[in-house]
Amino acid sequence: MTALEVRTLAQSCGFELAGVAPVGPSPDFERYREWIAHGFAGEMGYLTDHRAAVRADPREILPSARFVIVVAKLYNTPVGEEDEARISRYARGDDYHDILRRDLEKLAIALSPHHEYRICVDTVPLLERSWARAAGLGWIGRNTCLINQDVGSWLFLGELLTSHEIEPDLAAAPPPDRCGTCTRCIDACPTQALTPYELDATRCISYFTIELRGPIPNEFHAAIGNHVFGCDICQQVCPWNSRAPVTADPAFQPRFETAPSLERMAALTEQEFREMFRGTPVMRARYAGFQRNVAIAVANRTGTGRV
Repeated sequence: MTALEVRTLAQSCGFELAGVAPVGPSPDFERYREWIAHGFAGEMGYLTDHRAAVRADPREILPSARFVIVVAKLYNTPVGEEDEARISRYARGDDYHDILRRDLEKLAIALSPHHEYRICVDTVPLLERSWARAAGLGWIGRNTCLINQDVGSWLFLGELLTSHEIEPDLAAAPPPDRCGTCTRCIDACPTQALTPYELDATRCISYFTIELRGPIPNEFHAAIGNHVFGCDICQQVCPWNSRAPVTADPAFQPRFETAPSLERMAALTEQEFREMFRGTPVMRARYAGFQRNVAIAVANRTGTGRV
């Protein structure tokens, strides 16, 4: 099977983008280790524990792997009102882990009945943006997101490690970096979490509102604004997203208002929180974390500056 045939097969399984790269040492592993050494992972232990070493080579995950097929699904949806509770676009629909795993399983079965494979979404220790770039899906921009020239960066990534033999596309190559001299993402970041091509997660609104357990440092409260789960600023200002297509996939359509009122969010009981967000990525923040975020957003809107 050729790489072109694999791309066609992946598209028939529901992916907008797909590419193939031969397996080997991960191209950005040393840079990843340096990122960890700088403390930029914060309290995300799953990035710094024993799983960190596994990211050195996909064959640590599947010893028989010969190729990695990288796929992408578009999740862009219309934005909500700016003055209400802001929830990142990726979290408004069904949990993407389930959707990507389902369709990668379809791809694995369609690829061959006789191969060893491993399905990877972002819970598997793989430097997926690096492999997406190596497979030709795009370049890694200054905002550290994978950017595709045609569809932008509102993309979920998934990978299929396979022992199946694939004939590489000799004409394909990682796309060039097309960020040029643009620094809009860096300039727009309210917490100064971004420097060119590097993210300090310990200053990132997404980290604060999703990953961090416990209190958010007071010095960042004002910059969080009305974000209650995640942050899309560095993607919203990116010129490559100015004409990004909107997904038609029903799985990623908003399951609730795109910007629910802060008052309603503040009044949610734990049971109501679970009923409203069950099956969506918002559940990762947990009720206590979500209410902490809402309290900060309410304080910012009322101007009290206190939580």
